[in-house]
Amino acid sequence: MQTDNQDEINIQEIILKIRDWLIYLKSKWLIIVLLGILGGGIGFLYASLQKSTYIATMVFALEDEKSSSGGGLSGLASQFGLDMGSSTGGAFSGANLIELMKSRSIVEKSLLNPVMINGKEVSLAEYYINFNKWRESWQNKPLLTGIQFYPNGDRSKYNLQQDSILGVIYETLTKGNLNIYQNDKKVSFISIEVKSFDELFSKYLVENLAKEVSDFYVETKSKKAKLNLAILERQTDSIRNELNSSISGVASAIDNTYNLNPALNIKRVQSTRRQVDVQANTAILTELVKNLEMAKVTLRKETPLIQIIDKPILPLKKEKVSRLKSAQMGGLIGGFSIVFYLIFSTWWKKNIAI
Repeated sequence: MQTDNQDEINIQEIILKIRDWLIYLKSKWLIIVLLGILGGGIGFLYASLQKSTYIATMVFALEDEKSSSGGGLSGLASQFGLDMGSSTGGAFSGANLIELMKSRSIVEKSLLNPVMINGKEVSLAEYYINFNKWRESWQNKPLLTGIQFYPNGDRSKYNLQQDSILGVIYETLTKGNLNIYQNDKKVSFISIEVKSFDELFSKYLVENLAKEVSDFYVETKSKKAKLNLAILERQTDSIRNELNSSISGVASAIDNTYNLNPALNIKRVQSTRRQVDVQANTAILTELVKNLEMAKVTLRKETPLIQIIDKPILPLKKEKVSRLKSAQMGGLIGGFSIVFYLIFSTWWKKNIAI
């Protein structure tokens, strides 16, 4: 019973203290309201000064070839030391592709691609520098004033300052402004999203990222198929020449043994050898032609990885901090801040500052 009474007394004390605090805060309502209004004004001003952000989004289908191509013909080709170039998705599937599109090399290649701005061809990197007005801050920096990023520039010839600027652009883009994600792991759709303060830059960067990854895919995936095709073409041409030479040799040997005495069989050996060569080369050429045609089919099947589903279309989606929401948030922060200050300062004076 004594414990219940103590609990009841403690609850009553807490209620009384809360009531006292509310009475105290009510006496300070004017300063709380003024600070809330001030915070709301600051929030409204902050939202007014923020630039609009333009969002460009591209959705594409990821082709994931998991089955090998060529079948029995690949085994036949392996007898000649050839690889028919089967496709297995590999580095171009899922998370690997997302990381590839975020890689510095792909982003920098996209930034150095040419775009048309006001009838003038410039690189995306140069356009990014211009609309962010970086050159104005470089006026007192001699090492930076003459730097230019020309369209399709040779990246290997860039100096330290150019490398640094591209690095800063890359870091800025990949920290929240470039978002690449897979909507659903069960669906092979990947989205590229770029946010920037310039509408055209957002659109162009998304399109160029898709182009660079597609080009990289075609170059990488079709390289083996092209190599196999070139080898087969050379071998086919070589065997065809050998076959033509053997046919000519047979004809020449037959001419030399025309009306030959049947007792002189040794003279017929050369003609027989040539006929064997013709038969062997014919068989080899037949198989090589089959392999060659299959290699051409394999190369044609190496289509670009990216199949565009949705492209960014102007005008782009625009985001801006809401003035109303910002004012409300600023008012709440201002009001709660002054309430906390009043409570803490009063408590400090009563309990600490003696």
